[in-house]
Amino acid sequence: MNTDFDDASDNDAEAPKSKSQLKRDMHALQELGEELVNLSPEQFKKFELPEALHDAVVEARRIHSRGALKRQLQYVGRMMRNVDPAPIREKLDALRGQSRQAAAQLHRIERWRDRLLEEGDHILEELVTRYPDVDRQYLRQLVRNASKEKLANKAPRSARLLFRYLRELMEEKK
Repeated sequence: MNTDFDDASDNDAEAPKSKSQLKRDMHALQELGEELVNLSPEQFKKFELPEALHDAVVEARRIHSRGALKRQLQYVGRMMRNVDPAPIREKLDALRGQSRQAAAQLHRIERWRDRLLEEGDHILEELVTRYPDVDRQYLRQLVRNASKEKLANKAPRSARLLFRYLRELMEEKK
């Protein structure tokens, strides 16, 4: 039997990417670069990038003209070709995860505040059992004042203070 044809199937695995696939890959790298540009300065400092890419991203942040920004983002995408994008993606995903966790924590605090304002002492006792170092008197005062402000259609100053107090309380427990 002749097995010369079996070798041809091995070459298919090494076939070059199509032009369309190359374009999709380049657009993905450009979008990744755009995400780097849109990070806060504090978040961007966490990334260890080659100097040329770092400078290109910093320059893109400085540009405000739409056309110039688009060209600079294309340049950042071109610079991304020389870098392994996997660690950058992982770090960006980790940053997104942290912001989701922070948002979830704020929603939990808001629910506690709303429940305290609506349900009163019953929820206060539940909160005290979960967080024993809570200042009951101060918490009751904040709940009482926030309820009065709500009835009088005043600015929710005490509700904000209650939220801050709950946030501090829950962050201490961590």
